[in-house]
Amino acid sequence: MDANMLRGHLDLILLSTLEGGPLYGLRIIQNVHQQTKGAFQFKEGTLYPALHRLEQQGLLSSEVQPSDTGGPPRKYYRLTAQGREALRRKQAEWQAFTRAMRPFGGLSLGQA
Repeated sequence: MDANMLRGHLDLILLSTLEGGPLYGLRIIQNVHQQTKGAFQFKEGTLYPALHRLEQQGLLSSEVQPSDTGGPPRKYYRLTAQGREALRRKQAEWQAFTRAMRPFGGLSLGQA
């Protein structure tokens, strides 16, 4: 998958991934990889700057918690109320985009 496609939709992917509840970085990477059947593979150099940016924008909050495996503490990220609103807007934008793209090349973009 083209890295530019990922970059253009990174916020939507991250906010959607965190919609189900708080996660730490490695778990976010694993969930995205699993949900996209390997199409998107985040690198830490992409993931953490994006998480920090979203946190600075007030869309995420974070909390350090002890590891359940006895390792070092983990930083868990969660959606804020503002983040949930941003997610809804981004989902609506995505649906509008996919509807607009349908006429080009017989794209099958799901039911938007």
